[in-house]
Amino acid sequence: MDKTVEMSANDLVAFFGKPASELTKADIISFVREKGIRMIDFMYPAEDGRVKTLSFMINNLAYLETILTDGERVDGSSLFPSFVEAESSDLYVLPRFRTAFVNPFSEIPTLCMLCSFFDKDGQPFACSPEQTLHRAAAAFTASTGMTYEAMGELEYYVITEDDEMFPAVDQRGYHESGPFAKLGEFRKKCMAFIAQTGGQIKYGHSEVGNFTAEGKVYEQNEIEFLPCPVETAADQLVLAKWVIRNLAYEYGLDVTFAPKITAGKAGSGMHIHMRMMKDGHNCMTADGKLSAEARRAIAGMMELAPSITAFGNKTPVSYFRLVPHQEAPTSVCWGDCNRSVLVRVPLGWTSDKDMCVQANSLEKEAKGDTTLKQTVEMRSPDASADVYQLMAGLCVACRYGLEMDKDKALGIAADKYVGLGESGSDNDKFEQLPDCCVASADWLTRHRAIYEAEGVFSPRMIDGIISKLRACDDANLREAAEKDAELMQKLVRGSFYCG
Repeated sequence: MDKTVEMSANDLVAFFGKPASELTKADIISFVREKGIRMIDFMYPAEDGRVKTLSFMINNLAYLETILTDGERVDGSSLFPSFVEAESSDLYVLPRFRTAFVNPFSEIPTLCMLCSFFDKDGQPFACSPEQTLHRAAAAFTASTGMTYEAMGELEYYVITEDDEMFPAVDQRGYHESGPFAKLGEFRKKCMAFIAQTGGQIKYGHSEVGNFTAEGKVYEQNEIEFLPCPVETAADQLVLAKWVIRNLAYEYGLDVTFAPKITAGKAGSGMHIHMRMMKDGHNCMTADGKLSAEARRAIAGMMELAPSITAFGNKTPVSYFRLVPHQEAPTSVCWGDCNRSVLVRVPLGWTSDKDMCVQANSLEKEAKGDTTLKQTVEMRSPDASADVYQLMAGLCVACRYGLEMDKDKALGIAADKYVGLGESGSDNDKFEQLPDCCVASADWLTRHRAIYEAEGVFSPRMIDGIISKLRACDDANLREAAEKDAELMQKLVRGSFYCG
């Protein structure tokens, strides 16, 4: 059996012994019959970033075949109020069979699938975030000959009753173990359930943030994924948030992905790692160093960074996190192994040393191929993002850098580089990220033609994003909230369940 399939936690992958990407309608029907599935859930994230669900009772085989083939109607104006008018709001939703999983929370055996949106003419809905990402990935490959892959880091706080035994040290929770970190087993259960939905998890751990307030413990955690095709990467993040919230509710816990929940404590980001692949080769490295192609892609992100916040930082509280000296970026710059920069190049196993042998004397030296591990990481986004828009925007930015004159792109990358030991935060040498939603909207207005090129972003979608950001009316709000704790908490409560 294929090693990428063997031991899969997804019931359908294990049942058929093949990757989820190869699942067909016939497979879905076979699984439903063999496993006694009684209901089908169509799932799709709406404009607010949360997963919506439409549940079908399997009355008979004919009805099952009908819903899998023809899908169903939904009210687009309720799902995407900024992009769809009530006068022409009907959309179709059709399941993507590769996303199928058994619902781990349902007492009634239920099979779930994420859906794509189509318009009245049976064409992919132009303003669908999922379709926008599909167009971005296709345009990237058509232009560069490479495929764009990504993975996310999902940070979140879990909130529970205070426990005075083995207290954690404030803001020192990074990789802490029990009993000082209290919620490790909950995180592991989340990881197990996410894997059942098809999520390819790299690891999970406790994060820096922890504190106690008003008799509650706030403990920060992180779950990180493995690189995969960018559309799949977005699907996995959307489902992971759905899993974590549902499991927290079952455990009587509260969870927030909000970018900031109080002043002076670590905020939660949703960092996106990316790599460019061709014929199974990772194009991010050449001769053990970051490749010219990677640096050109970084140049594109440097140029479009201020407007990328329009997709990745959608709430006023997002900009409370983007402040100096709290491991969140403020300046448009990049560097190696540096958590103060906007784009970080993490360690990539490029030393050509067999560390396993050094740690384990009984092993024989064997140099494996570690080139696939190298990624670059965008650190500004948070979980208020529309994941599909965000990854589409990053994909466009990388293509923009690669389509730029080579010498110009490499020059931009050189100018924006921060050396080891040098801080990128609040550096006057570099352009600063927007400090509010309104400023982010202004940047998207300036850059919109780049995102709309090749038909990737619909002009109507861009109009809707700009309008919604401007409606936040948050210019100077960060400064006011820093001086007014009551205002800060009011804003935090408003975005507590964002995304």
